[in-house]
Amino acid sequence: MFKSTVDGQRRVGKLNLEGDGQGDLAGHGGEQRAVFVYQMGSYRYWERALGRTDFVYGQFGENFTVEGLPDDEVCVGDRYRIGTATFEVTQPRVTCYRVGIRMNDPRIPALLVSHRRPGFYFRVLDEGDVQAGDEIIKLASGPEQMPITEVDALLYLPGHGRQELLRALRIPALSPGWQASFRALLEQEPGSGNAGLGGTRSPPAWAGFRPMTVTTITRESDSVISIRLEDPDGAHLAAARPGQYLTVRVRPDEGHRPLLRNYSMSGPPGADDYRISVKRELRGAVSGYLCTRLSVGDRLDIAAPRGAFTLDRTRAPVLLISAGVGATPVLAMLHAMVQEHSDREIWWLYSAHNGSEHPFAAEARALLDSLPNSRSRVYYSRPGPDDLKGHDFDGTGRLTGSVLGDLELPRDAQAYLCGPASFMDEISAGLSSLGVEAAHIHTEPFGPAPTSTPGIAAAPIRAPHPPVGQAGNGPTIAFARSDLAIPWSDDYGSLLEFAEACDVPVRWSCRTGVCQTCETTLIAGRVAYSPDPVEPPPDGSVLICCSQARGELVLDL
Repeated sequence: MFKSTVDGQRRVGKLNLEGDGQGDLAGHGGEQRAVFVYQMGSYRYWERALGRTDFVYGQFGENFTVEGLPDDEVCVGDRYRIGTATFEVTQPRVTCYRVGIRMNDPRIPALLVSHRRPGFYFRVLDEGDVQAGDEIIKLASGPEQMPITEVDALLYLPGHGRQELLRALRIPALSPGWQASFRALLEQEPGSGNAGLGGTRSPPAWAGFRPMTVTTITRESDSVISIRLEDPDGAHLAAARPGQYLTVRVRPDEGHRPLLRNYSMSGPPGADDYRISVKRELRGAVSGYLCTRLSVGDRLDIAAPRGAFTLDRTRAPVLLISAGVGATPVLAMLHAMVQEHSDREIWWLYSAHNGSEHPFAAEARALLDSLPNSRSRVYYSRPGPDDLKGHDFDGTGRLTGSVLGDLELPRDAQAYLCGPASFMDEISAGLSSLGVEAAHIHTEPFGPAPTSTPGIAAAPIRAPHPPVGQAGNGPTIAFARSDLAIPWSDDYGSLLEFAEACDVPVRWSCRTGVCQTCETTLIAGRVAYSPDPVEPPPDGSVLICCSQARGELVLDL
């Protein structure tokens, strides 16, 4: 972001300018984002809008500061010659927190979008030399003639009109990343957020928690039980999507704060009750209570079904891959496909220690037998004396990435993985090496989701903890996945800053309500926004980067 002007010729290559390589290649650079362009006219605009006179060219992070080429006239696909190089417009700027740092104003990433002045990227068609003062010669106009401002608003601002999305997708020069975002917007369900920015959450069926009655408790293996729940008054329960989870609130010991845990639903969608499955964890306060002290007729506080780890609605082959109690959400997906009489190609790949630690064995086998195009491979790492190979399991050893290579799995499949983090990492890598697209590999972690903090140097991982210093005196903020509940303090500008002070794993990019990377499930409570997000998240979700607590909260972090 920190650039200075240069004199004389500079070589323009396919990936960047000579002497100006990108630092964070996860979010910047590549052929589609080789050269970033910003206009002198926008500098003059921001001087007036912000009342500043301290700008220097390069301050918005651009490679080329240009006279002319305004965002509302330049179109994706336009081609230009500058010096001896030729360029093609590929996409608007993707907003990033770094421009706020460079401008000493954290609002800037959001303002660039809301004021319709993002700037744009070139890809380099022909390498060559450029220098300050070179004339910019337009060679061709892009098809559809969609200006940068229109393309940028189509992704980031409310609206996402179908005809405009289809029009943008007819532009060959539009970068693959933006094409994927627009296709996701076309396919998303109403009210589920901005799928172009990764949001796929549907509004929850109810806010907060409601009591439910335990109707049955079933032992599935030596360490796993299933619990069925019904409304105490017999009211109908909203259907869950296959793969979603419930948040359970329990108080194992009087005088102690309530504890929160997420448990995947394992029953068929649309049933008259909800079924969750719980593994008894060593020293697990909640699982210990549920597995040893819970009785039929007891009541549990339950939050509505949530989660984006859900079965797709395509006809692509499906890989359901799990280990241990990770079978729970993919079992719900299997139930859903049986209900639909699906003829999709389905692979059930499962790994356990032995038969005594194999939950849902008979249930899964019966479901698979009822599907016309299913295959099953079960692996035991330490088979017991009563485990029969060819009946109870198919292979001895762990299910690993190398084992996948021997199975002739379909490369165009949608893969759903659940199990320990190391298992999902290894299987994901194995699927990628076989040619399965990364976007088609879906994972569901048991605990906190992986962090995403672009450009921040790696640091030792610490367990979540109360923030250092004097405790706040505000409402309690509960981080459900991190087993942490602490009082809010107005010393923090946002819930994101509060979570970071506690070393709660978080995800973010713009830090000011634009990119929606930080979108988090709001299980209970309400927030206020400052600044307001460019596009609000769906009901039941919150953008933690620009929100503050307004009462007690439960966040799925």
